[in-house]
Amino acid sequence: MLADMYFHVPLTVSFPSGLKRTFESLNDTIDFLEHEWPLRRGERYQRACKKCRAALLKQTPVAVAREAFVAACLEAGFAVQALPPSWHRTGPSSRPRMRV
Repeated sequence: MLADMYFHVPLTVSFPSGLKRTFESLNDTIDFLEHEWPLRRGERYQRACKKCRAALLKQTPVAVAREAFVAACLEAGFAVQALPPSWHRTGPSSRPRMRV
């Protein structure tokens, strides 16, 4: 299994049902795209799947995969909000994880 890669700036996605979900890494994002994505169609959805897989293989930058995921969310009508990195949210005593 490939090591997970984390977004420099995590995302919160709001769904029409009112539920929200935070995405901090490529593995979470790919799992969502492949197993929970409600539409599984659309040009931006296909591009997000491709770019996220390529980023895990270090064939494309993680930031490019993240932006492709944002575009797919917007194409599907989901609201997206960028969050500060987790070490900013949890306070000065927590140690940051390696982020890409």
